[in-house]
Amino acid sequence: MAKKVADLLVENLVNAGVKRLYAVTGDSLNPINDAVRRDGRLEWIHVRHEEAGAYAASMDAELDGIGCCMGSSGPGHVHLVNGLYDANRAGNPVIAIATTISTDKAGMDNFQETNVVKLFDDCSKYCVMANTPQQAATAFQSGIQHAIQDRGVAVVGLPGDVSEADVEHIPTAHKNFYTNSMLIPGKEEMKALAEVINSNKKVMLFCGHGCKDAQEEAMQLSEKLNAPMGFSFRGKIFFDKTSNPHAVGLNGLLGNKSGFKAMQEADLLILLGTDFPYTDFLPEKNTIIQIDHKPECIGRRAKVDYGYAGKIKDTVDALLPMLDKKTDNAFLKDMRKLHNEQEEKYASYVEAKSKENNIHPEFVASIINDVAADDAIFTVDTGMSAVWAARYIKGKRNRYLTGSFNHGSMANAMPMAIGAGLSRPDRQVIALCGDGGISMLLGDLMTISQYNIPVKIIIFNNRTLGMVQLEMQVAGYPEWQTDMKNPDFAKVAEAMDIKAWNVDECQDVKSVLQEALTHDGPALINIFTDPDALAMPPKVEFSQMKGFAKTMGKLMLNGQAADVIDTAKSDMKYLKELF
Repeated sequence: MAKKVADLLVENLVNAGVKRLYAVTGDSLNPINDAVRRDGRLEWIHVRHEEAGAYAASMDAELDGIGCCMGSSGPGHVHLVNGLYDANRAGNPVIAIATTISTDKAGMDNFQETNVVKLFDDCSKYCVMANTPQQAATAFQSGIQHAIQDRGVAVVGLPGDVSEADVEHIPTAHKNFYTNSMLIPGKEEMKALAEVINSNKKVMLFCGHGCKDAQEEAMQLSEKLNAPMGFSFRGKIFFDKTSNPHAVGLNGLLGNKSGFKAMQEADLLILLGTDFPYTDFLPEKNTIIQIDHKPECIGRRAKVDYGYAGKIKDTVDALLPMLDKKTDNAFLKDMRKLHNEQEEKYASYVEAKSKENNIHPEFVASIINDVAADDAIFTVDTGMSAVWAARYIKGKRNRYLTGSFNHGSMANAMPMAIGAGLSRPDRQVIALCGDGGISMLLGDLMTISQYNIPVKIIIFNNRTLGMVQLEMQVAGYPEWQTDMKNPDFAKVAEAMDIKAWNVDECQDVKSVLQEALTHDGPALINIFTDPDALAMPPKVEFSQMKGFAKTMGKLMLNGQAADVIDTAKSDMKYLKELF
């Protein structure tokens, strides 16, 4: 029996496990809209901007394994591009449908015409233009399978007349397959790996997002080797816990002395599931092992001596029985002592700042960490919000933290929270937003309101593009075009039927955050933070400045980084002279 192509698409999405799709309907997308309505199994989320929809779909994928977004002809699907770039670089399986003008209009520079394949080729693992019903049937199944298997974005271009057409012969499967094969190095490679680890005295682990499903195994490895454990920003929420006796912190531009020093002083560094990009902070003289399920990542950031393709859970499970227990814990004790001293300094700094008139963002982030649920999901804007999250948001029972950590886009936190809130309505979802980021996609607060998504939006409102301003100051440029005249975000939220607060005094921060986090429904907290609060900018471009990374490394080793990071405005002259 013949089916409409649009109906076949809905069937494929449902069978693949998609729960909802994000889109702004119109013109060539209307046949799919109608198919979704008639079928009733998918939820259509009407976002205000397709970019927000792509971010939300990416979050669905990150939490549940698959996400879906759509854009109508021309400008509609063009708006998807930035969010899809982020999803593709984050390894999130997203199926994107880019509907287009009718096939008989294509190729003649018609109204809203785009070249879908050229447009999306650089932000996808799979991209095809389906110009016939049979081609569409194949593309739906194949696209979803590519997204799942290659962990990225699949784009199917679909003319409006094709989506309305009947399709009788369907030459592909009606479902997709989530394979979960074991992946470990070969027998001889495993033997060599164990020999290298057993022959080195001081070992450090550096864990990334690839350890998400191997947290217990990574901890067992760290315990058996008496190894300090550092972590990337994407990996920190799994291991940066007060209960972790091996944690020594982050490395890189958001890192600290203990994370950097442990990596430099180890005889053997083991990179587990991380594609850490800040090469100038990686050691050059010690031995490096890298294990990753993506072989193409091995050795491209560091001078790796031994590289192995394997899932972290599978590989470490097989490796542990082959390793000798290391009894000497002197290296671990030294690095942990240093790490604890730094944590105490951060805590004392926050305590001191809590007594000042201006609200310091570090104080806000510390309070958020204290009052948020143990299984909260945090989405974090790029920029200064990411700095405060890196320093003060800690892992607890089952917390999760994410952001645009690979693509580095502004405005990601709020739309990611939309996806997280819909995927995990039983958990607390907190978006840490900059005023610059929230302003970009402000209209999608109305999406949160319309669907009553119980996310909590916390705005670090410093009335400036703080990270950009600091970059300019450090690079010696005059500050220009970084100031922001913001609306009253709380009033904007209230106009959208979202409970909101303005906070401009330190004494009110904790009580308002507690009230907001327990509010039954969406909430926005607009906190006026000190625009002069400083942090070392987390931008890889700064490694291009002469001696920047080497200087930063020396500062960490000499204990001077804390004297630069989080200083007041009066220290800006010193900061500029230093870099």
